[in-house]
Amino acid sequence: MKVLVLGAGQLARMMSLAGAPLNISISAYDVNSDSIVHPLTQQNLGKGLANAIADADVVTAEFEHIPLTVLAQCQQSGKFLPGETAIKAGGDRRLEKQLLDDAGVRSAAYHIVNVEADFNHAITTLGLPLVFKSALAGYDGKGQWRLKRTEDAAEVWQQISAFLAADENQSIVAEQFIPFQREVSLIGARRANGEVKVYPLTENHHVNGVLSVSLAAPGNEQLQQQAQAMFTAVANKLNYVGVLAIEFFDVDGELLVNEIAPRVHNSGHWTQQGADVCQFEQHLRAVCDMPLGNCELVRPSLMVNILGEDKVPEAILSISGVHLHWYGKSKRPGRKMGHINLSAANNSELKARFEQLISLLSPAAFPELQLMANRLN
Repeated sequence: MKVLVLGAGQLARMMSLAGAPLNISISAYDVNSDSIVHPLTQQNLGKGLANAIADADVVTAEFEHIPLTVLAQCQQSGKFLPGETAIKAGGDRRLEKQLLDDAGVRSAAYHIVNVEADFNHAITTLGLPLVFKSALAGYDGKGQWRLKRTEDAAEVWQQISAFLAADENQSIVAEQFIPFQREVSLIGARRANGEVKVYPLTENHHVNGVLSVSLAAPGNEQLQQQAQAMFTAVANKLNYVGVLAIEFFDVDGELLVNEIAPRVHNSGHWTQQGADVCQFEQHLRAVCDMPLGNCELVRPSLMVNILGEDKVPEAILSISGVHLHWYGKSKRPGRKMGHINLSAANNSELKARFEQLISLLSPAAFPELQLMANRLN
């Protein structure tokens, strides 16, 4: 089976590693260079999207922000999963909000902003504080503004107005600020026959809008069932095939969707060591129409992102349960360079190992890890 991945980054790389034992061959299409590359070696395998599609049995994607012409060509092939509609919804907050409304899934109250009158209407109808998010190309905290006080409205509008003027296709989604206790995400998969399987909820901690730590957090069955019902509603509405990630705000035990990601997701990397079948293999199983694998937590696990660093102390490899995953990227500030997975037999052992890991990592390069360690008991 041959699978073409739109995008040639770390997610395609990890799909390739997961697919090899199943005899699934992965190639990656770089939308910026029009090149077909091997996702591990980055060896050039040819040029042209048409050639890449023709050589593939299935086409999928590792990110949402794909040119519309590329999406249309892939959709027309009849091989594209999860499909153009799902990828567009993941890359455009306007479509995402409409999808959630259509699926009957709760999210923050919102208003679409294109002109100053929309901006003022959002303030009047939704109240303050508000979060303004770019409809397109917003991720890792980019393209966002917060408005807490009326007296700051003119300054915030000036910034948003300049942002909108730079791109006629851009828009803003104004959202009611949600005073949530924590952010959690659910990674799951849906097969073409409607079969759905989900992993345990994952608790996430962000630093400056970028994911720092993800902790597999089973135990709250009511919350798990709530998340699974919302996941299934969205996946069924899209007739989705593949792995889908949904980020939630946990507000006193009630979940509100923050955003969806129609692909394998950073907060699901712990599944490589914490589950029988990791999210990368699960995605390939789904799009290749194979039976979905077991999603249960095999052992308590967490993931630490490596951001902007091309080395970590070698001594971390002496910690039992540590697995280091590099992405083969050149160093750049803030760039996702790799991740560390950590597993243990129980939560107390995981906490002890996490404390040991934290003691070896630079606090400047890995800030606020202790906050998540304190969540373990």
